[in-house]
Amino acid sequence: MEDENVANGFEGGGGGGGGGGETNEGRKKRHKGKHDKPKPWDDDPNIDHWKVEKFDPSWNAGGMLEVSSFSTLFPEYREKYLQEAWPIVKRALKEYDVSCELNLNEGSMTVSTTRKTRDPYIIVKARDLIKLLSRSVPAPQAVKILNDEMQCDIIKIGNLIRNKERFVKRRQHLLGPNLSTLKAIEILTGCYVLVQGNTVAAMGSFKGLKQVRRIVEDCIQNVQHPVYHIKTLLMKRELAKNPALANENWDRFLPKFKKKNVKQRKVKTKEKRPYTPFPPPQPPSKIDLQLESGEYFLSDQKKSSKKWQEKLEKQAEKTVENKRKREAAFVPPKEPSTQLSESTKANNNDNEVADVAASLKKKAKEFKKHKARESIEAQSFIVDPENPPSKKKKKSKS
Repeated sequence: MEDENVANGFEGGGGGGGGGGETNEGRKKRHKGKHDKPKPWDDDPNIDHWKVEKFDPSWNAGGMLEVSSFSTLFPEYREKYLQEAWPIVKRALKEYDVSCELNLNEGSMTVSTTRKTRDPYIIVKARDLIKLLSRSVPAPQAVKILNDEMQCDIIKIGNLIRNKERFVKRRQHLLGPNLSTLKAIEILTGCYVLVQGNTVAAMGSFKGLKQVRRIVEDCIQNVQHPVYHIKTLLMKRELAKNPALANENWDRFLPKFKKKNVKQRKVKTKEKRPYTPFPPPQPPSKIDLQLESGEYFLSDQKKSSKKWQEKLEKQAEKTVENKRKREAAFVPPKEPSTQLSESTKANNNDNEVADVAASLKKKAKEFKKHKARESIEAQSFIVDPENPPSKKKKKSKS
């Protein structure tokens, strides 16, 4: 074997010298999937790959080779409604040549293909229909699942949390006051949502169902409240209207919510006392206490006088306490002791020196005025007849 491999290797290597490198480069890249090969219509801009084309019966003219059937159970409280609405379901499935049966004895619904059935996927849609009916979805709404554009998802929330009280409280968060939160989720995701028991039934597009599942699971697991998801969806709706942001990352525009840990009250645990097989000692009764104090042997008159004396003592204590409270209002508050610092003392001394200097100046001025008054002669005020004082002429007003 080794010789054969060596010979083959030499034959391949000596084929064309440098031609081996060209053949390796010229080979096409292999894909992982067996049939995952590029098709001529992959890059055709005229083809919408996301469009779901309506099924044409001519595509499957031969019909189904085998009979496929699905059945599901329904709760007892749905029996009366299903009995009334079954003609609507039967009429809707008859258009696609699918037979249906309602068994009230077993409490089950069954759908199966017939010889006339052409669409191979319609039986899966019929299975989703009976699932939705068993989960309390109204028949007119459940029938819409037969359309190609409509999908459904039944989210099980009963096993996400163990505590029953917490489960009921968080499930109420999905509904909100007057079902306002549920209506907002339906508008923003474009899905029909029904919360019933331990499941949440949703109908809509694949994108909307993915958003609904995330909102429901985050709410029940206490990851994020539905209101925060609603705010994020509103922001995404506004960003989608702007064509300039079509190829950009929206994380910088979306709000970021931090989870706040609310401190819970710690339950006070009582200290466990050491176990003793003997019962606790019986507390003394009223008669035992009277026997200990000797009051039991007193006469009724002495007992009443003793009670009266205790009452007077309590009254006296109360009056003293009230008097003390009334007098406390007239006690003057203690004045705060003023301790002057060295800097303030120095400033005060400088101010005192300046005041003394100013007072001395004032006294000196007054003394000079007094001296000037004493030196005034009386003759200066007597008019000399030889030299009469000249009269000033008054100017006439023009």
